[in-house]
Amino acid sequence: MRRHRRHQRLVSAKIAFLGSGNLASAIVRGLIARGVYAPAEIACTSKGGESARRLAAETGIEAENDLPRLLASADVVVVAFKPQSLASADPRLAQLTANKLVVSLLAGKRLARLAQAFPRARNLVRTMPNTPAAIGAGITPYCAFAPLTEPDRASVAAMLGALGQHFPLAEEHLDAVTALSAGGPAFLFEFTAALREAGMAAGLPADVAANLATETIIGSAKLLAHTRVEPEKLRDQVVSPNGTTFAGLQVLAARQFRDTLRETILASTHRSRELSKD
Repeated sequence: MRRHRRHQRLVSAKIAFLGSGNLASAIVRGLIARGVYAPAEIACTSKGGESARRLAAETGIEAENDLPRLLASADVVVVAFKPQSLASADPRLAQLTANKLVVSLLAGKRLARLAQAFPRARNLVRTMPNTPAAIGAGITPYCAFAPLTEPDRASVAAMLGALGQHFPLAEEHLDAVTALSAGGPAFLFEFTAALREAGMAAGLPADVAANLATETIIGSAKLLAHTRVEPEKLRDQVVSPNGTTFAGLQVLAARQFRDTLRETILASTHRSRELSKD
């Protein structure tokens, strides 16, 4: 009896995730939280099955490692496994994704390469969300292999709109997007952790330093978004000549903070381009 109910849930799945890692998890949670899909309409799989079972247990979606059953009723297939795994992906996917809309989250994998792996897909969309998608605060550029039909455009808008902002962008920019907006949260979290540790070094208790660092980041980002002025202008509003903030900015300049961050983004962009080559 239990098997029968599980089969029924799989039949009703409208969107299937090939991969159940952090990014897939963020998207699943965003879709459910905003009512785009009910948990029973979402299914997932993962290599080994452990992360898929964990995501299913946490969200109520279905975990299924049998590809034909996973994809049987899905109209949209989200490719969310590691980019390096595309070369060794199950060859049955070429047939199993026939006439379906395939949405790829694979860093560096271009539409032409995706067309080789999913040759019978109805259309292919390459996109790169970031993890704030889990709370509807993501930003997601995307591009399509062929012009999207109105129904497919609506499907993409519904899916990506549940994650936050989204917009079409030429594929030539997607490697830089991968570095800046997809990798950006990791760089910002690292900066926040460094700010916390610096506060502790200055004598603050750990919990106070953590709270101040986090709320300062949140408040500053909100101010930047609300005012829509250049960040340099907001920076200058904080700085007094020869004051405390000026002294700190002098250290950042001496340590070539902007150069370091530029090299960080360029290294990530370069790696995305490397991943385009199997």
